[in-house]
Amino acid sequence: MNAANPEVDEYIAEGCGRCDLVGTPDCKVQSWQEEIKALRRLLLESGLTEERKWGSPCYTLNGKNVVMIAAFKDNCSLSFLKGVLLKDPQGILEKPGENSQSVRFARFTNAKQIMEQWDVLKHYVFEAIEVEKAGLEVKKKDISEHDMPEELQAKIDNDPDFKTAFEALTPGKQRSYMIHISQAKQSKTRLSRIEKCIPKIREGKGHNEY
Repeated sequence: MNAANPEVDEYIAEGCGRCDLVGTPDCKVQSWQEEIKALRRLLLESGLTEERKWGSPCYTLNGKNVVMIAAFKDNCSLSFLKGVLLKDPQGILEKPGENSQSVRFARFTNAKQIMEQWDVLKHYVFEAIEVEKAGLEVKKKDISEHDMPEELQAKIDNDPDFKTAFEALTPGKQRSYMIHISQAKQSKTRLSRIEKCIPKIREGKGHNEY
């Protein structure tokens, strides 16, 4: 079993630290402590290196992200970063969103589910490790294959500073903003999302970065 990371001990004890619910019964992390501890033990037994990235436990192989533990309001999950490449014979993996090209989740609502699927989950983790060892990559859509929301295009066309900042982002970060903004059904909501994203775009951050 690999060594536990003190930063993940802190995560379990105190929460993700990204909201004002830390230390309260409503904290998502503290709501799923038993389940998170079980998933953590499974991943440490796999030989992956335990780190904390984006505020959450992340398990890596030679510096490459393989799987993460995530806590949500209604469940906690194992997030396989290249899950689309796994075979999933048990049908337990889900897409986190309609536009997800790579990540797949296995979700849990109690610790019993984890224990009942322990051997299956271990198999999935080891398959994810083999995918990483083999250097397999997910073939993602090129940025040009995604539809540019017209409100975002208008902002780019009419604000030279914003255009420079947006074009300086990596294709993956550009894609994340395009998807996030385009998912809003109404134009006024898309415009609102753009305004809220501007500070992060100017800082060179992706939509899900903090």
